[in-house]
Amino acid sequence: MSRLHSENHLVSRIGWLRAAVLGANDGIVSTASLVVGVASASAANSEVLVAGIAGLVAGAMSMAAGEYVSVSSQADTEQADLARERMELETQPESEREELAQIYVARGVEQELARQVADQLMAKDALAAHAHDELGISEMTTARPIQAALTSAATFSVGAALPLLMVVISPVNLLVWTVSIASLAFLALLGAIGAKAGGANVWRATLRVTFWGAFAMALTAGIGALVGTAV
Repeated sequence: MSRLHSENHLVSRIGWLRAAVLGANDGIVSTASLVVGVASASAANSEVLVAGIAGLVAGAMSMAAGEYVSVSSQADTEQADLARERMELETQPESEREELAQIYVARGVEQELARQVADQLMAKDALAAHAHDELGISEMTTARPIQAALTSAATFSVGAALPLLMVVISPVNLLVWTVSIASLAFLALLGAIGAKAGGANVWRATLRVTFWGAFAMALTAGIGALVGTAV
């Protein structure tokens, strides 16, 4: 007799993992870019630190609000689809049963067996069956606005704190280089951790976040230097 083995599918992490990686990445990139840009304009360390802290607070609030609004819109759409599906199940159950059966037929199930599967699933929970197989809504991937908002705000703050720490401990004449190199190292680590948690290719994810982080910091450093020279 064969024994079923337990499986831990990584897609169950997609909601909080996306928000966490986005928040931490944005925290590092935006704060490091802000710090490098201000420092390149020949500002004092205290001014750079104040600008960085302001960027951390504003960024965390912005991330939380943005994630909440965005994911709430997704949740509203899901709820609207479920309400429409619930009404269709009440008013035209036979058509809905046939629709579900045809979904299984399209996947390769024989017509008669597909109808039997549709009957059994709808007898247990018709709305759940249609939500999963017709609408693509499941417990693992459903939108969670509060979770996404809190995760993004928290991870943004952690990410933003790392470049700020470099401002505190770095010598004035090496501030731009210290923050830039350390931030790229933090981004590489973040990319590797996110890829590992999501089961993706570690090297590809690491290279991707590091490249775009370096691009953002180089661009803001150049603008800061131009502004500092002009002023």
